[in-house]
Amino acid sequence: MPKPMTSKERMLIALNMGKPDRVPATVHQWQPFHLNNYLGGISDIEAFRRFGLDASLARFPTLPQESQNWIVDTVELDAPVGERRWRYVITTPKGTLNQTMGANPITTWIISGLVKKEEDLELVEKFMPVPVLDKEALKRDYDELGQDGIMRGFVWGDQGGCWQHAACLMGTEELIMAAADNPDWVLSLLEVLWRKKERFIEESLKGSAYDLVETGGGAASSTVISPKYFDKFCLPFDRKMHDALHAVGHKSVYHTCGGMMPILERIVANGCDASETLTPPEMGGDARPSELKRRIGAQVALIGGLDQNTYLEEGDRESIRRHVHYLFETYGENGGYIMSPSDHFFHVPVASLEAYAEAAKECVYE
Repeated sequence: MPKPMTSKERMLIALNMGKPDRVPATVHQWQPFHLNNYLGGISDIEAFRRFGLDASLARFPTLPQESQNWIVDTVELDAPVGERRWRYVITTPKGTLNQTMGANPITTWIISGLVKKEEDLELVEKFMPVPVLDKEALKRDYDELGQDGIMRGFVWGDQGGCWQHAACLMGTEELIMAAADNPDWVLSLLEVLWRKKERFIEESLKGSAYDLVETGGGAASSTVISPKYFDKFCLPFDRKMHDALHAVGHKSVYHTCGGMMPILERIVANGCDASETLTPPEMGGDARPSELKRRIGAQVALIGGLDQNTYLEEGDRESIRRHVHYLFETYGENGGYIMSPSDHFFHVPVASLEAYAEAAKECVYE
C-alpha cells in the first residue's frame, strides 16, 4: 500500500499539473476575525491542522526600515462607533502625500488614495521605499509549517500587480478615468511601480522560502475593467513580473477575485503558473467550472472555486458535500486543482469547515 501523501506533496503535485492522491483542500488566507471569534484565537497553522485541511500560509515578514526621504506620521481621525479612521501623512524632500484609511473588527479599507494628482508620481518614483524581506523569519515559519502545506508570498505593494497596486494608490474609478484621459501618464505610473517590484523580486524573493508567489489582484478582474484595458495596462507588466519570478525560481498564482471568463486566455498569456480564485456568480464573479476547466485547465493550475457564502456560511453538511464533489468533478478532472473558498470568509461555523474537510478527503484520484 503506497505511503499517504503529505499536504505539501499533494499541493505541489497539483501546482505542477499532476494528480495527487486526492484533491488538495485549503483556505485562502485565514482571517484573524474568524480565528478569534470562531476558533478561540488559535493561529492559522493551528486551524489548518485542527480541520485536517492542506495549509496555505501567507507570510510577508520585512526588516525594519527607516528613510529620511519618506517619513510617515499617523493622525487619528473621528470614526463611527466600532470603527477606526486614520490618515498617513508622508513627508518627502519635495512635498507631502497623504492617505486616509478605515477599519473595523473584520477588515481594513482605503478611503482616499496616496496619489491624488499627476505631480505625485514624481514623489512616488523618487522616494517611495522598497522593503526588504526578512528571509530568516520566513524560513523559521517555513520550517514550522513542515509538510503540512505550502508557503505563499507576495510581490511587494498594496497588490501584487502593477495596475492593481495603482488602483490602491489612486482609487479604482480614478485610475480607470485617468487611463481613458491620460493613458501615457498611467503607463508611466505602472512602469514606476514595476521597476520597484522588479527590484524587490531580484533583491528579496531570490532564495526566499516560498512555494508560490501571488500576483495580480481584483482590480484587473473583467467585472472591473475591459479586456482592452487588460491588454494595455495589465498584460505587459504581468508578463514581465512572471518572467522575473521564474528567473529567481518561483511559481506564481494570478489572483482575479471577480470576473475572469472574458480574459481566461489572457491570464494564461501572462505567464503565470496558476489562476485563482475562480469566483462563482453567487460571490460576485462569473466562473463557469466546466467551461473554465476546458479552456485553460490544461495550461495552468487552478485554485479556488468554492462558494463560501451559499455553502460554508449557510449550507448544511450534505449541500457542502455535494458542492465539494461537484468542484472535484469539474475543476479537479485530471488534476491540476487546489480546492479553496473563492476568497475570505468571516462567519463560517466550525461544523461547516469540518464538513468541507471531510468531503474533500472523499475526492480521491484513481
